Amino acid sequence: MKKLFVIVTAIFTLSLVSCEKETLVPETELPKEITTYIQEHFRETAVVQSVKETELADKSWEVYLEGGVLLKFNKSRKITDIESMSALPESVVPQKIREYVATKYPGNFIRSWELDDRNQQVELDSGLELEFTMGGDFLRIDL
Repeated sequence: MKKLFVIVTAIFTLSLVSCEKETLVPETELPKEITTYIQEHFRETAVVQSVKETELADKSWEVYLEGGVLLKFNKSRKITDIESMSALPESVVPQKIREYVATKYPGNFIRSWELDDRNQQVELDSGLELEFTMGGDFLRIDL
């Protein structure tokens, strides 16, 4: 019985993995919401590659920009994650978070921002990760 459970679990896991599909998408075929976001916040940065990920009925997009910038969008075509080698544009990080970082960590800049179901996180160029509420109130240093 234990062997049967292990086999069924392995088959189920493999079927889930095999349902994930990544497809290269030309910039011209990106959803309008995504191209609008890029034009608004990264106007001077060219798209290098776009990938649509399909997992079961869920879709998401990853857009790679020049200069080492990665944008991730969820199935609703809303931004959920931005990673960069350099400072993020001020327009992509909520003002309250920018002000907190400027006050508490002068001389540092925000190089990534992430939104999850309950909170927002930023990573500074020093590697320090900070967590905030959805309203931008500081919660903790993420260890």
